[in-house]
Amino acid sequence: MSHRDADRVFSNSLPRVYNSHLVPLIFEPYARDLSNRLAARAPNRVLEIAAGTGVVTRALASALPERVPIVATDLNQPMLDHAAALGTSRPVEWRQADAMRLPFADGEFDAVVCQFGAMFFPDKATAFAETRRVLRSGGVFMFSVWDRIGANEFADTVTEAVATLFPKDPPCFLARTPHGYHDTQKIEKDLAAGGFTSLPSIATVPARSRADSCRVPAIGYCQGTPLRDEIEARDASRLDEATERAAEAIAGRFGRSAVDGKIQAHVVTIDR
Repeated sequence: MSHRDADRVFSNSLPRVYNSHLVPLIFEPYARDLSNRLAARAPNRVLEIAAGTGVVTRALASALPERVPIVATDLNQPMLDHAAALGTSRPVEWRQADAMRLPFADGEFDAVVCQFGAMFFPDKATAFAETRRVLRSGGVFMFSVWDRIGANEFADTVTEAVATLFPKDPPCFLARTPHGYHDTQKIEKDLAAGGFTSLPSIATVPARSRADSCRVPAIGYCQGTPLRDEIEARDASRLDEATERAAEAIAGRFGRSAVDGKIQAHVVTIDR
């Protein structure tokens, strides 16, 4: 399996650790931001792609009137199963779907939302073309992507720490994929290649990432993302060691308890 394919797989225990450790650490602040931005547009029918364990879905369900249908999709059924088990404040439709081949009619939605999923699309222009296809004229596409890894302190620290265990072949999932799509000019070009003719609005949004201990981000990144698969592919017996190495690196930089680090993302809004 290629890096491109492996980076898109969240299965086994990843959804549980992802939701318990990473969602409160880095995803919740941007979920609130994105849902508030969309609510201001007063959409009538919403599609979410790459919904993961549903952090944005839950925010949307609370922010939007109950009359507004929400369809939440993800490539990985285990992520959707976890999201559905957690539930939402009102009913939503959960559906497995690949952003590259959306199973919806042309113009079926007036808003499409995607939080931190576009980085995983193997062909961004194709995925954006599919998004444009299912949007009605005048609809809106809102999505967020992480800024460069250096602007996201815990992810950067974990990546450097784990690399010291495998210096000849360092695992680079975090830099390669979650933080690998931060060039705003490239984003604009991919949207244009996907058929969008208007110019996007791109806001760079900093936030703070907080946890009760240095182990929370270490476990979240090392055991709740495909970084785990990269570590285990090199030496399955060293996952705990890699996690501890990451925790110690975070402790050395931010303290052992009540850690607080910078996170930063781009939020993109473009009209159909």
